[in-house]
Formats: sequence, structure tokens, C-alpha cells
Amino acid sequence: MHYAEQALLGALLLEPACLADLDHLAAEHFGDHAHSALFTAMRTAAVPAADEHCKAPVWLRRVLDAARPQAPGLTASYLHTLVQRCPWPGHAAAYARMVEADHARRTVREHAERLAQAATDASLPDPAATVLAQCDALSAFLEALSGRFAPHPGSLPRTPQPPPSRRTAGEEALEEERALLACATARPSRLREMRWLQPEDFALPLHGQLFACLTALVHRREPVDAVTVLWEAQHQHLLHAGFTPADLIDLLATPVGTPEHWGEKVLRRALLAQAHATALQIRAFTDDAANTPHQLATGSRRALADLTVLRTRWQRATHSPATPSRSPAVPRTGPLLRATPASPATRVSR
Repeated sequence: MHYAEQALLGALLLEPACLADLDHLAAEHFGDHAHSALFTAMRTAAVPAADEHCKAPVWLRRVLDAARPQAPGLTASYLHTLVQRCPWPGHAAAYARMVEADHARRTVREHAERLAQAATDASLPDPAATVLAQCDALSAFLEALSGRFAPHPGSLPRTPQPPPSRRTAGEEALEEERALLACATARPSRLREMRWLQPEDFALPLHGQLFACLTALVHRREPVDAVTVLWEAQHQHLLHAGFTPADLIDLLATPVGTPEHWGEKVLRRALLAQAHATALQIRAFTDDAANTPHQLATGSRRALADLTVLRTRWQRATHSPATPSRSPAVPRTGPLLRATPASPATRVSR
């Protein structure tokens, strides 16, 4: 792209009349700051008449004087270098398309970087809303990019996909997933309204498999409690030396809050993780110089498809009018408080 920018500027120094055919090109499309300053100067400086341009280097002096305030390091000798680097001034439009294509690649990468940052920035007040806003901005740019560059055969990028990033399950995420499983066991009827949550949304695969056991029991309209969930988990080969029946019973023993409250937290984490993975994939497309702008647009839009599906489920979870009211988060540590102590007979029966 350095040579393409030099060739374009050299063509415009040789034939300034070509500027009239490059209305779609802007100074910010250039990757080099000095080249951007030179193109801005060409837009602002008065173009000399054709006969005057042939007799003296008036155009070069005007461009250099107009560009030096923004790029003090520019010299007259570099302008002559640009002229020498232009193979054919009549190909200025082709050089301009190269410059615009590289700017499109850089812009897609910038959008991907902002999406990855939003998905991992824990200081944001509402990270999910920020991520979705970044997705909308990226989608709008990809839509405009598809209209500016003509399609061609082999529109999908051949760039190898980056290795899938493992989701790091912190203790807070694990506690929220345990709370969801306990609450869903205590209130299984709520799961019929929580189809927006899927087993793959869980950070720990074992928790997702246990959630699948719960939903399977609810779907079959079978009784749901800690023992029936244990029976279903045994049939799914989820019990082993590191996760015993006693561990499962303890996990489901203390329901606090509502399933919807904890389910939204699990789904939010899944949304952010998917957004980060999508950003890494799009960034890999932009790092491959072999991809054309059309391939970048097509591959990036396909990468956003999985995120769009998860986004739809997130909107169903947070905007459904039929969703029961969420109770605020309550720490799982500590016993449940009662208004009056239960009688010994009640405790034994329970």
C-alpha cells in the first residue's frame, strides 16, 4: 500500500486534472500521515492551467507549501520521488481503489478492536449494551462496504480461523451458575419461560449438562427435585470421582433468588464471550492481506451471524413482557432466614 499511495500521489502531481475523477477519495483513506497531508493540500491548492503546468513546477510548489504545516518533514525531493514512483499517470483511478480498499481493511479492524475491548472491559456500566452498539456500528459499516466494492467469485475468505479461546470460568461466574441450578430445581415451572437460555451458554460445561438434565425433566413433565435430577445426571454419565452424588445434592440444596435473575447473568457472560470470539475472528480476516474488501465484508458478516442468534435470545430474556419479576441478587453464603422457627416435626418431614 505504501507504493500504491506513492503512485497515486505521483500521478496527481503529474496530472492534477485527475483530481476531478477522485471525488470518492478522502485524505483519511491514506495510511501514511505525510501522504494524507499531501492529498489534503492537493484538494485545497489552486490547480494551475494546463499550459502553465507544462512550463514550470508551479503545482509542486503550491502542494508542498500547503502540506508543510501538517507535515513539516516534507521536502521537494520527496515530491520528485513520488513522481518517479508513478508507473503510469492514467492508472490513477486504479491506485485510488487500492488506497480505498486498504482503508476499508483498517476500518474493519478498528471496529473489531473496539468490539473486543467492549467485551472484556469490566469497568463498563452496561457491557452488554456497549457490545450490541459496537455490533450495530460494525454491521452498518459492513453493509456500506458491500455496496462500494463489487462482488466476485470466491467471496469467502480463506484465512484459517483462530483457535477457539477457552472461556475462563471465574469463581463469580461459577457461583451464579450454581445458584441458577439450585433455583431452577426449586422452581422448575419457570424453565418453561426460559427457553432463551441454552446449555452451551454456561461457562462450565458440567453446569450446562446439569441444566440440560433439568430442562429434559421439565419437557417430559416429570417430577423435579434434587433426587430426580441426580437420577437424570447418572443416566447422562455426569457423575464421577470428582463430582459425586453428594456434591450434586449439596449444589442444589440452597436456592436463593429466581432462575430468571441468575439466567440473565449466565446469558450476559455468554454474550460477551461470543462477542470477543467474533472480534478475534474478524481481526484475523483483516490481518490477512490476501482478502479483498468484498471477502472482508462477507466473512465478517458471517462471523457476526452466531452473535446475532445469541443477541436475539438476550433480547427475549430482557425485554419479554411475560417474564416474571426478577428478585435482586442475594449472596449464597449464610443460612436462609425464617420469620418463625420451624417445628421439629416440620424439620424432620422436610
